[in-house]
Amino acid sequence: MALYLVESSLNEKIKEQEAFEAKVEQLQNQLGNNELIEVQVASDFSRAFFIFEAEKETALTGSLDILGIPVALTKEVRIVGQELEEAKKQKEKINYLVEWNLPENLTMDQYLERKKTNSVHYAEVPEVSFSRTYVCEDMSKCLCFYDAPDDEAVVRAREAVKAPVDQITQLSSKKK
Repeated sequence: MALYLVESSLNEKIKEQEAFEAKVEQLQNQLGNNELIEVQVASDFSRAFFIFEAEKETALTGSLDILGIPVALTKEVRIVGQELEEAKKQKEKINYLVEWNLPENLTMDQYLERKKTNSVHYAEVPEVSFSRTYVCEDMSKCLCFYDAPDDEAVVRAREAVKAPVDQITQLSSKKK
């Protein structure tokens, strides 16, 4: 089984938390042997980010299509900074997502070494907690999840670890 990122531009089809959670529940009921690891949605419900564990990505996009959730991007990913089993538990608070479009010639090994070397600098911005990153296997982009008081704090944390920001998305808080 592989991990897949599926990004959706919700295009105002879903405008509130309750409706989004209902769609996610419908999706989980359709997945069969595939598993929804996590889903994060922008606070303005403009975009959603799904992480699945699945045999084939076509089953995932088909399930989303049936539910009327538009798919903007699908990529195979790997999780970095946290074990998959911990991500499945989703115990920590996450309220920001940073997207970074990776430089063209960066390899996965180079990325992982850079991450290992620079991650110690998160301590310089103690108000920000790094959770995990999903790195596209084709090395096109990565998504990094944080808990922070505001987007300026996230930018300071990214500067501390010498990692760019292409886009910051404030995430909707989930009901427990």
